[in-house]
Amino acid sequence: MQVRGDRLRHAVRAVHLWLGLGIGGLLVMLGLTGSVLVFYPELDALLHPRIREEASAQTEPDWDRALATVRQAYPEKDGPWRFELTGEAGAIPARYYNPLERAGHDFRPMMVWLSPDGSRVLRRDYWGEYAMTFIYDLHYRLVLGETGGTLLGWLGFVLLALLLSGLWAWWPKGAWIKAFRLKLRAHPQRSLRDWHKLAGLSGLLFLVILTVTGIMLALPEESDSALAATGLPVDAMPHVHPPEQPSARQASVKKIVRNGRSALPGARIAWIETPPAQGGIFRLRMQVPGDPSFRFPHSYVWLDSTSGKALAVQDARQAQPGSTVNNWLHPLHEGSAGGLAGRLLVVLCGLLPAILFVTGFLRWKGRRRDCSPPKGGARNGPVRSTGPAPGHDQGKGVG
Repeated sequence: MQVRGDRLRHAVRAVHLWLGLGIGGLLVMLGLTGSVLVFYPELDALLHPRIREEASAQTEPDWDRALATVRQAYPEKDGPWRFELTGEAGAIPARYYNPLERAGHDFRPMMVWLSPDGSRVLRRDYWGEYAMTFIYDLHYRLVLGETGGTLLGWLGFVLLALLLSGLWAWWPKGAWIKAFRLKLRAHPQRSLRDWHKLAGLSGLLFLVILTVTGIMLALPEESDSALAATGLPVDAMPHVHPPEQPSARQASVKKIVRNGRSALPGARIAWIETPPAQGGIFRLRMQVPGDPSFRFPHSYVWLDSTSGKALAVQDARQAQPGSTVNNWLHPLHEGSAGGLAGRLLVVLCGLLPAILFVTGFLRWKGRRRDCSPPKGGARNGPVRSTGPAPGHDQGKGVG
């Protein structure tokens, strides 16, 4: 039984080694880009000083003026616009999805930033064509569109196997104190093993959480099916149909905002989605108490653009269990569920894969060098290894 257990551990070590060498670089890339994206709105603002305008004394932007500004600046874009309510002083971010000049791209909305009062366009760009959104696409879709997102989702299971095989390979057979020991002034191979081991153990739980949430975000349909199969059903988004003959007379955005807040009292509006220029339905994306996501909350109010009447409400507090799980995925993945401390923790966790890859690679390279015969081979006599013999640390660390 002992021999069989040793063989299994040896096999797991081999799997961990070759997975690490094969796709460890992917985990490093995902970790580093993920660390950057934790603060991507703030970093983007630093890279573009024009959008860092101070807000005036008014308590809220003039949304009717903001809508009129983008309609006038881009008259050919008569479809829906989305305005973000950041909750902070400064420029107003807006988006126009599926612009004709970027037709053929899977996801390439036009991004616009308005002055705090909504009267001027400060900046225009396209998603994926400036630094922070390129990094975002690299992290979430490998810059390969929807196909890249799906591929990355399935590769997430391989990354999960890499992490768990490391835990299995490390699992101590004897004293646990020795398994956690960091030996100072040790042989370089021993030091690399200890640093690799302790770095992996310190962040394993968080890396597993980030990997699992990343898989579920990248594979939403498969994730919803899995949740439903385990007795956690997911709510369907309601189908709200626009009026057959929308009126040319439109309610003001100010009225829409007021009615939306009345329809979902106590909720904070995060996004305003306008109907096309010819009329239709407004949609407000709102954060109710208890919703962990600030930027992308999970409650909605749909309102008729002519009368301003609320047509449908979806309250995250009444969500089914599967939807509640989904509502936590993005806040956990980016760390915002834990506030600033949670975001900083995710930044640190994003650096761990690089440490693990470098220490693991150097240890593998060093052991190959120590165990390889000198030039001349057997003609020079038996080989004497200067490092630990194969199997010397079996059961005590990650191979």
